[in-house]
Amino acid sequence: MTPLTSSIAPDVQPGVVWADPVRRDGFHCWIDAIAPVHGLRAETLRPASSDASFRRYLRIDGTATSFIVMDAPPTHEDVRPFVAVASLIRDAHLNAPHVLAQDVEHGFLLLSDLGSRLYLGELQTAVAVEDHPTVERLMRSAMSALVAWQQRVDASTLPAYDDALLRRELALFPEWCVQREFGVTWTADEQATWATTCDLLVNSALAQPTVAVHRDYMPRNLMVCDATAVGEDVLASPGILDFQDAVRGPISYDVASMLRDAFISWDEEQELDWAIRYWQQARKAGLPVPADFGEFWKPLEWMGLQRHLKVLGIFCRLKHRDGKPAYSTDLPRFFHYAHKVATRYEGLGPLARLIEPLMGATRVDAFY
Repeated sequence: MTPLTSSIAPDVQPGVVWADPVRRDGFHCWIDAIAPVHGLRAETLRPASSDASFRRYLRIDGTATSFIVMDAPPTHEDVRPFVAVASLIRDAHLNAPHVLAQDVEHGFLLLSDLGSRLYLGELQTAVAVEDHPTVERLMRSAMSALVAWQQRVDASTLPAYDDALLRRELALFPEWCVQREFGVTWTADEQATWATTCDLLVNSALAQPTVAVHRDYMPRNLMVCDATAVGEDVLASPGILDFQDAVRGPISYDVASMLRDAFISWDEEQELDWAIRYWQQARKAGLPVPADFGEFWKPLEWMGLQRHLKVLGIFCRLKHRDGKPAYSTDLPRFFHYAHKVATRYEGLGPLARLIEPLMGATRVDAFY
C-alpha cells in the first residue's frame, strides 16, 4: 500500500481567543451555569481542534473526565442538525459524542470526549513504520462500522440527497475552482460538456438505493477509541465525528469517501480489496447492494467523482472566501481522483479533457 499524505499540519493555538467579546461573555455565562452539573473546571478550557467550517472545538476538564465544547456561531452554523443526528446515532448504538448540554440559540454544545487519536494520524503513523496489520485493522473496523451505520441509523428523517443538492455541490467546481482559482472562463461548448457531465453523475447517484449517508466519512472524522470507554452495547471503534450534514442518499457515497480520502490516498488494488470486503459485509447484512461487485464499483466511482469535483470547489472556496489556503495544497490529489475516473468510463472522457488544462497548473503528476 502506498499512501500519499496531506501537507496540512494539526492546528496549534496558544489559547482560547474570542473575536466577539459579547459571544465570549455569553459562553462563560453558559459554562458557569452548567459547570456544577458536570463538574466542569472553567480554568482548564483549551483548544481541541478547529474545523473547515466556522465551528471550533474546545476541551474542558471535569472532576473525573474531560469534555468537548462545540462553539458554532449561529450566524454561520446551525447546531440543531448535529443534535438530531447525534440522537439517531445514539439510538443506533454506534460510537459518537453524546450531547450532554446545549444552548441551541447561541450555538454552544457540551459533548462527551472521544479522545485525541484521529484515524488519520494513526494511519499515517502506521504507514510510516510499515505497520500493515494496524492499517488493515483500522480500515476494516471503519468499513464494519459503516455497514452498521447504514443498517441502524434511521434515514427516514434525514434530508434527501436530491437532484438539487447534488447539482449545488457540483456547481462549486466551476465557480470556485475553475473561475476563482485558475481564472478560466469556459466557452459555450465547454459549458455544455460540463452540463452533460453533471446530468450523468446526478442520474447515476439518484439511481442508487438510499441509506443514511454521513457525507464526510473519512479518517479525519473517525477516532480510535478505547473499548472500555463506551457501553457494552456500543460499537467501540471507530468513534464517529462531524456527522451534522448527514442525508438520505446513495449507498456508495460513504464508501467512496473513505477509500478516496481528502488527506490520504491508497493504491487502487488496496481500494478494491477494502471495497470488496465492505460489499461482502453489506450483502450479508441485507443492505441493498448489487449481487455483482462490478455493478457496485462503477456507481461508487461515479459517486466519488461527484464528491471530488465538489471538494475541489470547496477547497478553493476555503482559500478565497474563508482565508484558509492550506486546503488548496491537496487539489492535485482530487484532480488525480477525478481524472482517473473520467478517463475510465464511456461518457466521461469529455470531462477529462475539460479538466486537463487545470491539472497542468498543479502537481497532479506526483499522484501517478
